[in-house]
Amino acid sequence: MAEASRLIIERLLAMRNPSREDVERIKFEVCKILNLSRIPSNSELIKSLKPGEEKLLEVLKRKKTRTVSGVTVIAVMTAPFPCPKEEPCIYCPGGPSKGSPQSYTGREPAALRGIQYNYDPYEQVISRVNQLKAIGHPIDKVELIVLGGTHTALPLDYRIWFIKRCLDALNGVESQNLEEAKKLAEKAPIKVSGITVETRPDWCMEGCVDEMLQLGVTRVELGVQTIYEDIYKIINRGHGIKEVVEATRISKDAGLKVTYHLMPNLPGSNPDRDLEMFREIFRNPSFRPDALKIYPCLVIEGTKLYDMWVKGLYKPYDEEVVVEVLAEALKEIPSYVRVQRIQRDIPAPLIVDGVKHSNLRELVEKRLESKGLRCRCIRCREVGHVYMKYGTKPDVAHIKLLRTDYEASEGHEIFLSFEDVKNDILIALLRLRIPSEKAHRPEVKNAAVVRELHVYGPMVPVGLKREDGWQHKNYGRILLSEAERIAVEEFDKRKLLVISGLGVKRYYKRLGYVDDGPYVSKTLT
Repeated sequence: MAEASRLIIERLLAMRNPSREDVERIKFEVCKILNLSRIPSNSELIKSLKPGEEKLLEVLKRKKTRTVSGVTVIAVMTAPFPCPKEEPCIYCPGGPSKGSPQSYTGREPAALRGIQYNYDPYEQVISRVNQLKAIGHPIDKVELIVLGGTHTALPLDYRIWFIKRCLDALNGVESQNLEEAKKLAEKAPIKVSGITVETRPDWCMEGCVDEMLQLGVTRVELGVQTIYEDIYKIINRGHGIKEVVEATRISKDAGLKVTYHLMPNLPGSNPDRDLEMFREIFRNPSFRPDALKIYPCLVIEGTKLYDMWVKGLYKPYDEEVVVEVLAEALKEIPSYVRVQRIQRDIPAPLIVDGVKHSNLRELVEKRLESKGLRCRCIRCREVGHVYMKYGTKPDVAHIKLLRTDYEASEGHEIFLSFEDVKNDILIALLRLRIPSEKAHRPEVKNAAVVRELHVYGPMVPVGLKREDGWQHKNYGRILLSEAERIAVEEFDKRKLLVISGLGVKRYYKRLGYVDDGPYVSKTLT
């Protein structure tokens, strides 16, 4: 197989710009010449590449969306712990008695990896890094996403150990404790650009947020699900709107990015109420999250909702209604919001009723296009996604620095972005917050906070440049400079805080920032 791999590589190198079709054709031709019974996989070809042959990585790489947003996502799963309530929500699968974390079936890709490695964080990370390398992705900048239910309800000692072991795997060094692991992460070859955890709004108050910051967390995903009090009671959610509003404000004031999980099609709802929910979330400044994950309600065997379904007490919308509701909902999404995902990663055979198509987002976007519209969320306008979908590159002559101001969670948000205004392509963004007067962190007093700075496009390893890349071209530095100017000149703030990923802190320190609790900060003059 080594001989075949080399011959295939040499033929591809002789071509000016080989396509995926060229790869498959040449593989078939070479294997026919050598009379082989098996065709080498792309990952085998990648392993056979020699120094100087990296130009073939792009055409050999599988699942290009894994790094097209400028960072590689690595998801890990915590061990099964019981729901922090007496009884889980009626739609919620999994739990220790089922051998999977609460709210997971155990058949999702991340859950399967967790089970395979007995939920060992170190082994999960190493396995995922090796998988991504094998299919051609650079593992230079990583966002670590910790799944497994209500993270902040888990024992703190377990959470500290879990994050430490994840960092040990990425750092390539065994640390003595979490603080050492975090320090090592600042200089490690694999740069942790952020850490995300998921939790419930009632488990995201000030003490919980402080613990997240201690762990190096930069984004929190809140299981909001709905904004209707009557539906919260029906589904046994255990909290109300008050907790959602409070958790959102506390998180933003502490500098965290906030993603809402929303669940249309719940018992007690209807298409009109679902659509009004999306409108209210962005009309009402008490909400206004930075990102959404939209998970239409599904009936899974073993849940209370399944029992209701069997008795005829609940029937989800059919697929056509879900697609129409979500297409209308996407029209309400502001351009400063990223719709990260539509539909849970649950295998279709486990879904008793509800939408079973894993490509629900594609169906929704096609419905929008049939109406002459496009989703204008961040993901749909990112430079890498636009190029992958439409083959359109930004026109440098039309790239402008844009600004959107809005009130949110009793504070003021400034969304700065570099965009090709002709083609509606987003290249880079920065979220600057003027915190509310209720902000509880001492570092935040009399300061402005940069909650996010992100340059999009295919991931470019630090120190390198690529022709179609947009990273390392000073867009981030210009955005940060503008945030500093706005903070001091318009809001009379004398300090700018940045909630930085561990592996990005050195970037800010080169620009004059210093450690300030879990943040980095700069005195403004």
